[in-house]
Amino acid sequence: MNEQKRRRRRGGSREAMLAKRSNPPAINPAPAGPVGGQYRPLTDTQVQQIYDTSIRMLAELGMGGAPAALTEKALECGATLNDLGRLCYSRDMVEDIIDGACKSFVFHGRDEQYSFEVGGERVYFGTGGAAVQTLDLDSHLYRPSTLQDLADFTRLVDTLPNISWFTRCCVATDVPDAFELDLNTAYCLMRNTQKPVGTSFILGAHVDPIADMFDAIAGGPGKFAEKPFCKAHISPIISPMRYIEDAFDVTMACIRRGIPVNSVNAAMSGATSPATIDGMLAASFAETLAALVMVNLFAPGYPMIFSNWPFVIDLRTGSFCGGGGEVSILNAGAAQLANHIGLPSGVASSMSDAKAVDAQMGMEKALSSLACGLSGANMVYESSGMMASLLGVSYEAFLLDNEMLSHVYRMIRGIEVSEESLAFETMRNVITGEGHFLSEPETIEAMERDYFYPKLGDRLEPATWAESGAEDAWQRANREVREVLASHRPNYIDASLDTKLRGRFNIKT
Repeated sequence: MNEQKRRRRRGGSREAMLAKRSNPPAINPAPAGPVGGQYRPLTDTQVQQIYDTSIRMLAELGMGGAPAALTEKALECGATLNDLGRLCYSRDMVEDIIDGACKSFVFHGRDEQYSFEVGGERVYFGTGGAAVQTLDLDSHLYRPSTLQDLADFTRLVDTLPNISWFTRCCVATDVPDAFELDLNTAYCLMRNTQKPVGTSFILGAHVDPIADMFDAIAGGPGKFAEKPFCKAHISPIISPMRYIEDAFDVTMACIRRGIPVNSVNAAMSGATSPATIDGMLAASFAETLAALVMVNLFAPGYPMIFSNWPFVIDLRTGSFCGGGGEVSILNAGAAQLANHIGLPSGVASSMSDAKAVDAQMGMEKALSSLACGLSGANMVYESSGMMASLLGVSYEAFLLDNEMLSHVYRMIRGIEVSEESLAFETMRNVITGEGHFLSEPETIEAMERDYFYPKLGDRLEPATWAESGAEDAWQRANREVREVLASHRPNYIDASLDTKLRGRFNIKT
């Protein structure tokens, strides 16, 4: 090849590369749902030790506070009462229930493009939380969360591809009535996104009217249960080792209406659970198993997410600690234990203790989201937006976390190795020829296929950054949030149906 042809080849390739870079990548290099499990903080022997201890706890220590209906059903199915009147489950009973439990199910979006299968070791990140404060876009200080905040968070998340489902992230403190709070929370989710969603119910009596609303939105009586697009977040256990009657009632009501259950166990290290890492995992795993038993006694094989969320407190102050290495490894271990018994797993990550959108926030969120993602947890909750040890939620954090999750997904995806991608002949041509890879066609293909390019993360050189306004990540995210909220105003409820719903219920938005 003569020099003129070399220049033409380099120029043409560079023009093609620049043109291609101006468009979104044809292939997402960091898609949701990669297979995790690369990070295993527990050895197989340790997993078995913890499992055996949990089984022993259920058989010998048992569960307190069991409602009468649960006690009656459990005794019919082989449970016993110990000398303290606590409900005890034998190893055989628990393992029979594990064997018959739901191993996977489809969590539907109202638009099927958002549906995904929960189970195995495929990893999806979504939201959680019940923050009572919101980081204000203008003042950058916390204020009480409102119903309008919830609506705005929902439509913001509707645009964020790495957040696979939206569980209400804040409590509307301006809706004091318990039923109206549950109702308007669910309505906000329905109106502003077609992704799968999650909500909670304060009382079992609230489930039926809200499920009626879901049926109406799905097309008629019983239609919601055919393709459920909302799951219920329920905490039926209070640590250490006690059932909660109100949560039991909610669970039974959800089962009757076909609402999948996310059974959340949130023990606190050194307070409601042992401070030792392995002891806490054993205790919280036992409690989550007790919830599994409860659900399956009444509805064998019912879709339930095994959400063991071991939480940490700072023993210096007694306050909840959402960020750091300990909560990261605990939740990764919880995922490993759930995967060991083959159940749909849920854990919590990214619950930064930071109050501002700062370096502490980024450090804590990256640590925990990566640990939980690599552990192979099916559903990683709290992964976006949550601040101030779950007391607060931030608009800007949602955008930055969505971008962070692309990096996390990319790391979970790992490295593919093949003769083609090893590219020995390309290396031969370059090393013996022009001495760089910029003009090679494989370069553009690989940079599109294997590399993620951030939008909010800054990669400018210092002078250009200064000339562009010297914005930090918080400022860039704040500007983009405002643009999204100004332009993205969906209404996913048909107008005539909306009128009927407003005639029946006190809809406040």
